[in-house]
Amino acid sequence: MEAIILKGTYDTPDVILNAEQGVFEISGRSYPEDTAEFYIPILEWINKYVDNPNSDTKFTFKLDYFNSSSYKPFLDILVKLGKLNANGNSVTIKWYYKDGDWDIKEAGEEFSEIVDVPFTYATF
Repeated sequence: MEAIILKGTYDTPDVILNAEQGVFEISGRSYPEDTAEFYIPILEWINKYVDNPNSDTKFTFKLDYFNSSSYKPFLDILVKLGKLNANGNSVTIKWYYKDGDWDIKEAGEEFSEIVDVPFTYATF
């Protein structure tokens, strides 16, 4: 499966989706002008990955900021990872937030209440 590697911009995050190397990360700021256009290829990649996943998936979110329109694609990603977890695959979400940024931490906690995937939290 071909990796997706996107260099972040002022309003889009860095994205690394590399099943071969076991690296799955979205980091930086997420408030693209057209959220759907930005995230559709990422969600399509995740859909393909779910059909043939690694035995262990550690997905990292390391966000400075994300807007409300980014919430839905993040939730979609997490729901798909939750299905992997429910099917017996090992899935862990690493949710990083800046020290003192309780909004980002709380967003991770909200996501963890919605999906059945273990979350770990850490500051950066």
